[in-house]
Amino acid sequence: MRFVDEARMRVQAGNGGRGCLSFRREKFMPFGGPDGGDGGHGGSVFLRATLGINTLADFRVERTFKAQSGDSGSGNDCTGRGGEDLYVPVPVGTIVRDSETHEQLGDLVRDGDVLQVAQGGKGGWGNAKFKTSTNRAPRQFGPGLPGEKRLLELELKVIADVGLLGLPNAGKSTLIRAVSSARPKVADYPFTTLHPNLGVVYCGEHRSFVMADIPGLIEGAAEGAGLGIRFLKHLQRTRVLLHLVDISPPDPEADPVRDARSIVAELKKFSKDLALKPRWLVLNKADLLPEKEAEKRAKAIVRALRHKGPWFLISGATGAGTKDLTEEVMRFLEAAQAAAEADDPTGGADTAGKDG
Repeated sequence: MRFVDEARMRVQAGNGGRGCLSFRREKFMPFGGPDGGDGGHGGSVFLRATLGINTLADFRVERTFKAQSGDSGSGNDCTGRGGEDLYVPVPVGTIVRDSETHEQLGDLVRDGDVLQVAQGGKGGWGNAKFKTSTNRAPRQFGPGLPGEKRLLELELKVIADVGLLGLPNAGKSTLIRAVSSARPKVADYPFTTLHPNLGVVYCGEHRSFVMADIPGLIEGAAEGAGLGIRFLKHLQRTRVLLHLVDISPPDPEADPVRDARSIVAELKKFSKDLALKPRWLVLNKADLLPEKEAEKRAKAIVRALRHKGPWFLISGATGAGTKDLTEEVMRFLEAAQAAAEADDPTGGADTAGKDG
């Protein structure tokens, strides 16, 4: 299935039911009075974040989702039945905006988050509600209010703890295959990754994190070159970036230091916040060089880049060094989670509008 990360959909809440115009007609009650019931409320439309849905492909063709309308009221003060609410499943990580105002309505970041996107119409009053001391036989009734209609823009940003950065063929897909059960395509030509891949990395019982691999970046990506710039937004939710650098590129004219700096430059052009995220250097393809030469070259690259953060020498192909890398990432994420919980013991407010 084609990966789709942007889509539009129309939603239409149910209309309120019409109020009833009725008068009591019973034996021995000549002055029974009005007894028209109210109309039922229309159903509302909600979006619900659901695990197992990974793209917005179900919405690639603009569709309209309608909730049920309320029933009309009836005599004997009977209120019409309310319309059923409609719940539309969307991927976890979906941002919802109003297409006309561009207002962000919500961000569904957790499984089960619910966001109301269209309010059902209120039911109309029956004529019993219009009875007054001076109007004992009202013939007025309410028609019911229409349900809200909206055109929505959906944008998916995948939820991952760790994001992989690098040039095409830096070994990102090979790394995610080595440390998780994800199986992205791997080949010796650029842009084998055409959409984000997610993999769950297990580091022991109840210790795991999600890693995201996006298409490789090239110089000029912020101006539209290559594929990666479209998917950089999927790294905005991550807590740490792993910047993969090929220490033994096949092209003799390639310069790993220059290439690494070009990636950082593209990050800054795309988003200052993304460029400020913790970024660790992962010097890959150590298996292509003798051990001492690989270590020497790795240290030279780190010095040339003046990199202050953690760095690792690994081989995604053989798995060498990947265990130390994933363990260190796991410890970093656990510390970050502990710090977040200390700052906010309640776990944060639910901005998506939980149902119930």
